[in-house]
Amino acid sequence: MVTHGLRNTRQREVVTDIFFSSDGHLSLDELLLRARQKDEGIGYATVYRTLRMLTELGLAAERRFSDGQTRYEASDGVHHDHLICTRCGEIKEFENEEIEELQETVAARHGYRLLSHRMELYGLCGPCQQSASTKPE
Repeated sequence: MVTHGLRNTRQREVVTDIFFSSDGHLSLDELLLRARQKDEGIGYATVYRTLRMLTELGLAAERRFSDGQTRYEASDGVHHDHLICTRCGEIKEFENEEIEELQETVAARHGYRLLSHRMELYGLCGPCQQSASTKPE
């Protein structure tokens, strides 16, 4: 942050450390809970401003999935898509070059030049499929 001309506070450092060491896609509330485990004085505004700053710098990406919550993930510059379990909310990232090429082909076929896209596939993860099949009807 200092390299970007931004003031680095201890609380902001706690928030960024937790964010970048976490696996997955955190909501603001989830990040706030984790940050308060390290420093009870961290407030909602600190977490919000830190996430906004990271997003503006291109270090974090904002995602809105079907659960209605805005979630954040670290931006590594590599495009990926998401598989999302509709039961437990697990989110898996994946990359597939064939899908990327097909999207380019479809766009070109319709006279479009693809600038960006976001793909989210919704279904049941393996454990949720198993628990659904073992429940009596």
